[in-house]
Amino acid sequence: MPKTIDSRPDPAVNSWPNGYALPADKGRGTVQDMFGVDVFSERVMQQRLPKDVFRRLQQTINHAEPLDPAIADVVAAAMKDWAIERGATHYTHWFMPLTGLTAEKHDAFLIPDGQGGAMSEFTGSALVRGEPDASSFPSGGLRATFEARGYTAWDATSPVFINRNGNTATLCIPTAFVSWNGEALDKKTPLLRSMDALSEQAIRVLRLFGADKGVTRVSTTAGCEQEYFLIDRDHYYRRPDLVTGDRAIFGARPPKHQQLEDHYFGSIPTRVLSFMSEVERELYRLGVPVMTRHNEVAPGQYELAPLYETSNIAADHQMLVMETLKRVAPRYGLQCILHEKPFAGINGSGKHLNWSMCTNTGVNLLDPLDDTHTNMQFLVFLCAVIRAVDLHADLLRASVASASNDHRLGANEAPPAIMSIFLGDMLSDIIDQLEHNSPRSTMKGGKLDLGSRTLPQISRHTGDRNRTSPFAFTGNKFEFRAVGSSMSAAWPMTVLNTIVAESLDVLCTELEKAASKNPTPAKLEQAVRSVLQKLVKQHNRVIFNGDGYTAEWHAEAARRGLPNYRETVAALETLCTKKNTDVFRRHKVLSKAELESRQHVFFEKYVKQVMVEAETAANIAQTMILPAAVRYQTQLAQAISATQAADVDAGSLREALDDLASLITNLRAAIAKLDVAMQSHDADPHAHAVHVRDRVRPAIDDLRIVVDELEGVVAADLWPLPTYREMLMLR
Repeated sequence: MPKTIDSRPDPAVNSWPNGYALPADKGRGTVQDMFGVDVFSERVMQQRLPKDVFRRLQQTINHAEPLDPAIADVVAAAMKDWAIERGATHYTHWFMPLTGLTAEKHDAFLIPDGQGGAMSEFTGSALVRGEPDASSFPSGGLRATFEARGYTAWDATSPVFINRNGNTATLCIPTAFVSWNGEALDKKTPLLRSMDALSEQAIRVLRLFGADKGVTRVSTTAGCEQEYFLIDRDHYYRRPDLVTGDRAIFGARPPKHQQLEDHYFGSIPTRVLSFMSEVERELYRLGVPVMTRHNEVAPGQYELAPLYETSNIAADHQMLVMETLKRVAPRYGLQCILHEKPFAGINGSGKHLNWSMCTNTGVNLLDPLDDTHTNMQFLVFLCAVIRAVDLHADLLRASVASASNDHRLGANEAPPAIMSIFLGDMLSDIIDQLEHNSPRSTMKGGKLDLGSRTLPQISRHTGDRNRTSPFAFTGNKFEFRAVGSSMSAAWPMTVLNTIVAESLDVLCTELEKAASKNPTPAKLEQAVRSVLQKLVKQHNRVIFNGDGYTAEWHAEAARRGLPNYRETVAALETLCTKKNTDVFRRHKVLSKAELESRQHVFFEKYVKQVMVEAETAANIAQTMILPAAVRYQTQLAQAISATQAADVDAGSLREALDDLASLITNLRAAIAKLDVAMQSHDADPHAHAVHVRDRVRPAIDDLRIVVDELEGVVAADLWPLPTYREMLMLR
């Protein structure tokens, strides 16, 4: 089986990347036996399909060959029988529209037989193609309201699974979603196209280096670490802002939050650990290879991390992770919050995207090996990534742009909006050698002596890690840290695959010119050094190994000419430039119309998300905060009257009343200011987004300042919202 990207030696674990073969648990049987895995896996297919059908389906799954329509009926029948045996009554084409969520329409396996009974039926055509309504999903103008036809098409490379919810079981078929014209209306179709584009260019490079003819496919692989918050469900339902937008729009930071750093990697609370265990069981059953769980930095914050898989499978599984976290939490009286910054003043949540490239024979193309300076093939792929991030920093930034991620990027828990690359000491040294001469040596990490005879000497990496970098090399992969916790990983992966494919195309073309298509090893090495030296000189400005949080880096980045799109609207404005349109079109990932439709959808989503927050903020302030403040004002006034009647000086109480009255006046003014800001009805999504950014968001922020100040003044028994202390500190 192909190796995983982190080259773990265990062959059982190494069978995860294709998404079908689930690992054996030594001594206790397979994961299927342990958890009753509901995945139409390779083992299940081999047992239920005729050998010839199984072989032809494997060609599609493992080698990206076109699906043979002749086998669809046989596969569908086997899939149906297996699903019904496992309790499924319905099937659905499961897809990722541009909402950023998943979508499904359930159809029953049972149909009337015309004789008063029913029969089960699931044909090959029903497996391969579905027809949901395309007019009710965001299309950015690709579909008019009256143009309803859209198609879902089976992604045979992503495992079919059974989703259980309550007492129901549904066969879920991962699919792409396109319009009647064949234009992509989803996040899966461009991802698959980008994987094809990168594979084509990567194989060109490998052929130049004399790669074995057994290499027929290069897949991008990904593992998405998922951060999230858990709060008590009772508190959640008493916060209209959390219910409508997953973010506490109001709330003063408590005296104790994360400053003692006592939550990070701390002992997991019992209720939370029980929740985590059930989430893992459900994900194992769905074939999702989760591995790591721990407390994160902020109170009430946690993380789950999987093994690496082929990108489209990783994208599907990431959606299942988010859905499972949300679904399981209420069973433990908890609410899972995936917003990037649900609580101001403490760390938010990301979805660190670990990305690499792997051949179908199991070679990780971003593994530097021991003597990296001699590994010219690795250096070509590394430099292709460096060039891609430098030339297309705007696209990478736009791929993680959202109203919710704006609250997180650049804060202390997240990388800045400036796209830069961290390489570490060893690779930076080799790149420096490459720029000024020929690489002649590779730094070694050595051993760490821990100063105690009972402790072992442990191996040390050749360089430290950098948590402030948005795009960091971490041993044998890159970690794209700017992805937001609530996002689908499919779009950032699509962008990354496409821009690296473009760089590989350019590099390979230059190498072919410099060394010919069948060069001698010496001539190829000379050509590689010459081409890469030129590339490094052009693009090394994007390499930065220092502290990305400092003001000095922002000034240095500006001197280097690196773009800094601090918020979503500015980032999205770059999406459809000629440079970006050309790179998607050239590699057949997105047409100009498809890319423009996404920009339109992203602007609309930004506007809608902020406007929901604005209306919610105004409503809470008007109907909850203001009445509570007025009640407290009344109590203070009554206390002053009673104090004066007792012939006691009420001067301090009167000062408190005057201060409160002033805050109430400010509150009413802030509500009115927000109401005025919300009145714009610009039909153009871009213009509306600009208005929302420049007028509505500042008005929400101004209202928050007043409300949070009132929280520190109004009596606790009158305050209508659960506070940060209650939500984050109580387990």
